[in-house]
Amino acid sequence: MKVVRCNELDKRLLRIKITLALINQSTSQLKHLNFLLALLLYLSLIGLGYFVDQSDFWTMLPFYLVAFTSYVILLIRPLPPRQLGFWIGFAILLRFAQLFHLPNLSDDLYRFIWDGRLWLNGINPFEQLPSYYMTEQITLQGINEGLYNQLNSPEYYTIYPPIAQLNFVVACWLFPNSIWGSAFVMKLLLFAFECGSIFLILKLLRHWKMPERRILIYGLNPLIVLEITGNLHFEGAMIFFLLLAIWWLAQQKWQLSAVVMSLSIASKLLPLMFLPLLIKRLGWKKSIFYFLVVGGISILLFAPLLSSVFIQNFGDSLDLYFRKFEFNASTYYFGRWLGFQLKGYNVIGSLGPALASMTLISILAMAALEKKPSITQLPVVMLWAISIHLTFTTTVHPWYTALPLVLCSFTNYRFPVVWSGMIFLTYINYSYEVYQENLWIVGLEYLVVWGFLIWEYSWHGKHATKLSQMESTKSSH
Repeated sequence: MKVVRCNELDKRLLRIKITLALINQSTSQLKHLNFLLALLLYLSLIGLGYFVDQSDFWTMLPFYLVAFTSYVILLIRPLPPRQLGFWIGFAILLRFAQLFHLPNLSDDLYRFIWDGRLWLNGINPFEQLPSYYMTEQITLQGINEGLYNQLNSPEYYTIYPPIAQLNFVVACWLFPNSIWGSAFVMKLLLFAFECGSIFLILKLLRHWKMPERRILIYGLNPLIVLEITGNLHFEGAMIFFLLLAIWWLAQQKWQLSAVVMSLSIASKLLPLMFLPLLIKRLGWKKSIFYFLVVGGISILLFAPLLSSVFIQNFGDSLDLYFRKFEFNASTYYFGRWLGFQLKGYNVIGSLGPALASMTLISILAMAALEKKPSITQLPVVMLWAISIHLTFTTTVHPWYTALPLVLCSFTNYRFPVVWSGMIFLTYINYSYEVYQENLWIVGLEYLVVWGFLIWEYSWHGKHATKLSQMESTKSSH
């Protein structure tokens, strides 16, 4: 009997050793494949940042396909928990690698420098159009024809709010005569904001007991790396302060949340749309105080910009945004086509503001009708709010998907991930000799994104029904 028992024990030990060897082998293979995907993601982003121009779409496309495919595979593959720190570090490395080239997919940089140099000359950039300084032949340090010729919208007033303007001033003060140096400083500040956002995403995921690997949705997304750190879009600052505001709300410190919410609004005006979603969560009394704090600090932040013509010129810029600018829109393009059929001309002048009003009404209705609001569910309703805005607006640039993408990290929805892949195709518009918008690409983009959204919403609805049925069954027993 003892011999039999020993043989059985040896067999069991042998099985365990074989199982462990297989696990170690599969883990080693998993690591090798994941590291290969990371290398492909890194190298393709280097290619996109340093070796292509905005008009080189057919060169950009293979790079982005490799980057986005590597990113998606990393999201769906199992990652050992102990490697999370490595991937967070890798997400920071991807951003760091984008610090040293001039923005190549956007020329907004030159307006940033124009505004910053005007401030250094003691002039409020909101007061005059750039063309004014050229036609009047006003001599200013750093303001010259060479810089003017690189502006993409010299016929419009500046639209950048205080946090962005402060960044411009600091960058131009440190490097008054160097475009590269000024761009580097701006990138460095956005890099710091991005590192802060990654840290806050992780803290919020842990606080809400959500899978920590969701941090990779935002952290490794190639479009985010390119557009924020690489091409200087201030969604990076807005997202950092918005996440910090949500974090303070989760800690029940609404006063601190209100302070940083005003900083988010002063980076980009978009977070204003989220304020109605806080009323039920805070209650009317706290909400009023919250809005007063946000309003008061916002006034202080905007104070340096105020002048006799600021409100008029800034308002004109916003009005032009809704009445003239159009890029990669969805609902608006259908309405525009309908307008041509019925009236024979582009109805953006009336349709743009009407769609903006529909956005406001939809968000107010969503806030009023929301059941069982909680701070945990706040990113979900914020995601729907920004998605409604992007559905109705007349302009949707690729970097506009940054906000829905970071919010989806705290939800079960992944359509912003699909959107961040499809929207890159709109860069084809810059590849033609004369700029034109390829509406076939726009149609394909929204067909895929909306199709995925409908499928995803339906899938979650079915599973929610099953869960509720299981819960009711358990309660009946």
